[in-house]
Amino acid sequence: MARTKEFDPDAALQSALELFWRRGYEATSMADLVEHLGIGRASIYATFGNKRELYLKAMDRYGETRDPSLLDALSKPGPALPAVRAVVRRFAGDASTDPRREKGCFITNTAAELGPHDSEAARRVELSWQHIETLIHSALVRAQGRGELAPDRDPRALARMLLVLMQGMQIVGKTSQDPARVRDAAEQALSLLDRD
Repeated sequence: MARTKEFDPDAALQSALELFWRRGYEATSMADLVEHLGIGRASIYATFGNKRELYLKAMDRYGETRDPSLLDALSKPGPALPAVRAVVRRFAGDASTDPRREKGCFITNTAAELGPHDSEAARRVELSWQHIETLIHSALVRAQGRGELAPDRDPRALARMLLVLMQGMQIVGKTSQDPARVRDAAEQALSLLDRD
């Protein structure tokens, strides 16, 4: 008869995500995970695999919990350009004033730490960025169709610029003591969406 797990794998995964998000992949040891999750090393391996596999599962969890709010914000009926502006401003606010900003964005942190040498982590980063870019692009296409965005503007290029800006804001916001730095950058970028 198989033994029943004595812990909640879902709660353990969320706890691992929080630890990895705060400390990064390299700075988190298996001993740290055992202590933080409160479960044995053998249980971690049996449930999640090795540290890298657990990290990749944590990346997936992060995407599941973060991306739905973007989909909701950018796919609502009605004017689309105000939704794009609101999303960018939300990112700027989170990056400049949120008390948790020192953690940054888990995906952006992964891109910087693991992306150059871990192809599976880099693939997940790219999928996340493609998802965000596609949502913004779709909203900008709708905005252009509604006459909110000038017809000579390139929705794909603008979506890519906003994605890069939003990821950069996460990096700058982690250490900048000047919230205006991120907010001003966001407003300058958003001015490119204005009709002349």
